[in-house]
Amino acid sequence: MIYLTLYWSFVQIGLFSIGGGYAALPLIQQQVIEIHKWLTFEEFTDLLTISQMTPGPIALNASTFVGTKLAGLPGAVVATVGCVTPSCIIVLILAYFYYKYRELNTVKKVLGVLRPVVVSLIGVAGASIVITAFWGQKTIGTFDQINKTAVVLFVICFAILEKFKLNPVTVIILSGIIGIGIYGGIM
Repeated sequence: MIYLTLYWSFVQIGLFSIGGGYAALPLIQQQVIEIHKWLTFEEFTDLLTISQMTPGPIALNASTFVGTKLAGLPGAVVATVGCVTPSCIIVLILAYFYYKYRELNTVKKVLGVLRPVVVSLIGVAGASIVITAFWGQKTIGTFDQINKTAVVLFVICFAILEKFKLNPVTVIILSGIIGIGIYGGIM
């Protein structure tokens, strides 16, 4: 019975987590703490910490964590599958309709309009991250408030990526090591 409950709870989280990880937090909290009482609030905050430290979406990491806690490896698998089931179904339906109607002029026009919108959304998110990295806040401050170390690291990493075509993961690891040295007081 626990497997069915785990599966159904995380199907609901996966289905209604529109907007990404942080949008899923109230749903996860409601299912895991309030409805089923699988975790205490303190354990839930630990879950969030672990979910942030591990790669992948928060809801997926949370499902694996809760499933493991309740029913071991089989519980982790069941909860994780429950979390991704809605996304898989939605993507399969969209892919079916895309491949069936992709040659229609209307579909081509809609996708042609959506491409620049998606690029602009990615650009805004990137600009927001850069602003936060440079000024430590969500708005642009004055030039004397800028984190000059962050700007220098950004320019160096950007130049390395462009000139040497290194793998971005390698650049992230190297910049993380440099950041630990600079901000950790080693250098």
